[in-house]
Amino acid sequence: MPDKAPLRLEVSHLTRAFGGRPVVEDVSLTVAAGQVTCLLGPSGCGKSTTLRIIAGVERADSGEVRIDGRLVEGAGVHVPPEARSVGLMFQDFALFPHLTVAENVGFGLRIDKAEKARRVGELLEKVNLSGFGQKHPHQLSGGEQQRVALARALAPRPRVMLMDEPFSGLDNRLRDGIRDRTLDLLKEEQTAVLLVTHEPDEAMRMADEIALMRAGQIVQKGAPYNVYNAPVDKAAAAFFSDINVIRGVSKGALTETPFGAFLTPGHRDGAEVEIVIRPQHLRIDFDRGGKGPNPTPQDGTAARGTVIRSRYLGRESLVDFAMDFEGARLTASVPGVFLPKPGTVLWLMIRRDRCFVFGV
Repeated sequence: MPDKAPLRLEVSHLTRAFGGRPVVEDVSLTVAAGQVTCLLGPSGCGKSTTLRIIAGVERADSGEVRIDGRLVEGAGVHVPPEARSVGLMFQDFALFPHLTVAENVGFGLRIDKAEKARRVGELLEKVNLSGFGQKHPHQLSGGEQQRVALARALAPRPRVMLMDEPFSGLDNRLRDGIRDRTLDLLKEEQTAVLLVTHEPDEAMRMADEIALMRAGQIVQKGAPYNVYNAPVDKAAAAFFSDINVIRGVSKGALTETPFGAFLTPGHRDGAEVEIVIRPQHLRIDFDRGGKGPNPTPQDGTAARGTVIRSRYLGRESLVDFAMDFEGARLTASVPGVFLPKPGTVLWLMIRRDRCFVFGV
């Protein structure tokens, strides 16, 4: 994203309720020109409703939406969708089956015939569909239909592009390439992009900023690296990956675990805490060869575990352990093929700097 890029989209304190049930609560965010922000969260958390309010197809109960500084929603103002300079892309593409590809792309353009033909041709070339103008949607593959939908959304040069799960209908083989090309085009046009998704991998791959939603609220915002590596709570950590949870009680700012005492400052004596670690940060100590614990300054104390089961997932293997400490159960991720038999005893280490401590 360019330095000091102008703000295209400003959302302030949006709220919306249906039948007295809050669906969107106090949502605020900004998106600059050329920036991609992902609204990420589980189904039913308010992502699509937020998008619909910004698009103008849903009214807000309170709050404001500004596009290029112009108020389009709030304080008694409701600018209709077609006057907001927003582009819309959905997972079903919403192409008109009776129109040709060229007619679909040029549908929303209110310019003279020659200029429309030039703009349509330019966009079809950008999405690698030159020569497809006279075909109809039913003659295209899913990936080709998605690119037509993108060209149509870009045709009027919107300041903001709103995308609701636009790639979910594509198979995995096509998805990555089309996603990357879509982002390249949107950034070329200096469009601000707000993308709704429930897939953490998609958000991590595409976003400059992630806004994590839960129960109608944004619970955490930041760059993908920061949201992943500094989750605000256990649920945020678990949304991005599997997690191991070690429960304990804080005493004197310390909590006993299978890996020795953990510092748990800020938690009163007797408070229950949860220490969270992802499977890829739980390391099997192959060098130890079962000789017993051997603390290191970086990893702390090794812990003894017995294999419950192991399975191979292609790029990695997952191994489940029953720990000697108070019956704890943990899962380790090991790159490649590693399938120890149930009952095998191994020593485990953890990266303490990769653990998160949360109160219960």
